[in-house]
Amino acid sequence: MICQNKRARFEYTIENKFEAGLVLTGWEVKSLRDGRAQLVESYVDFKNGEAWLLGAHITPLKTACTHVVADPLRPRKLLMHRSELLRLETAVAAKGQTCVALALYWKQGKIKCEIGLAKGKKLHDKRATEKERDWNREKARVLSKNQ
Repeated sequence: MICQNKRARFEYTIENKFEAGLVLTGWEVKSLRDGRAQLVESYVDFKNGEAWLLGAHITPLKTACTHVVADPLRPRKLLMHRSELLRLETAVAAKGQTCVALALYWKQGKIKCEIGLAKGKKLHDKRATEKERDWNREKARVLSKNQ
C-alpha cells in the first residue's frame, strides 16, 4: 500500500470499487516508491472517453528530477477497460454520484489506483459512522481486557 484516502471513506458511501492503472513519469514512480503521495482531495473526471485522476499530489524528490520541471498536481490518465469506463461515466452523469480515488498500491510491479463510485453522506450519516466506530473500539478494548 502506498497511500490511502481515509477522508473519502468518511465523506462518502462507497458503492462500487474499481482498479485502474496509472500513466506516470519516471520521477513520479521514484517518489511513490518513497511513499510521497496524498489522495486527500483527489477525484476522477471523464473527458473524451478517458478517465483522469485530478487533485492527487505526488511530491517530487529533490534528487530524482533535476532536469525536469515537476508538477506535483498534474492530471494523470487512468487505464481501464472500455466497459468499466462507460459504466462509471454513465453512473456519474445520471445518478449524481462521484468517482473518488481511494488508494494507491503496488500490484505485480505496477502502480494501481483503487477508485470508488461514491455517494455523499449527510451529516447524520457521518455521526452514525463515527458512533459505530467508537462502539467497535470500546467493544474490542473490553474483550481484550477479559482475555
